[in-house]
Amino acid sequence: MSEVKISAEPRTEFGKGGARRTRRAGKVPAVLYGHGEKPRHIALPAREFAAAIRHGGMTQVFNIEISDGSSALALPKAIQRDPIKDTFDHVDLLVVRRGEKVTVDIPVQLTGEAARETLIMVESATVSVLADATKLPERLEASIEGLAAGSHVTAANVVLPAGVELAADPEFVIAVITVSPTQAVEPEGAEAAEEPAPAAAEA
Repeated sequence: MSEVKISAEPRTEFGKGGARRTRRAGKVPAVLYGHGEKPRHIALPAREFAAAIRHGGMTQVFNIEISDGSSALALPKAIQRDPIKDTFDHVDLLVVRRGEKVTVDIPVQLTGEAARETLIMVESATVSVLADATKLPERLEASIEGLAAGSHVTAANVVLPAGVELAADPEFVIAVITVSPTQAVEPEGAEAAEEPAPAAAEA
């Protein structure tokens, strides 16, 4: 994952009112924290931040240049969105260092095709790994090729590139292969239950 340079300004207004004014100015309220440093309140340009997140998601590394002359490398740790406006309300950014390993959740893409007449039930779209903060993979892959109903795809089945270690439990379930609903067998006696009851004898 490549780094994205982004400018920022120190934020001096806090609370809901200050956050609203920051957003009206086309910026996203954010907090930088980590490595024992005092949290820093900053404002990020909303358009540039949104474009970077669309591309890199939660694994995007930001090289933040603050107008007071300081800078920081950071990863998005938590993002609050407005579900109606599809905008960013607030961002928590974790300060990282080059060469430092961090634990992050990486999206998992299932590849291949399971056996015919099966259905793929995704239990988790991500898996937790330990990797260099500046070399995080955008996504990981796990194969479902030929898997029959009743099979499970676990964290242990995820293909890890060099330098990336599994942080999740190897038995953590990513997906389950089940029988397709169209192939479900009707329970015995179903036809009998559908037959109309005989008419009551006339008195």
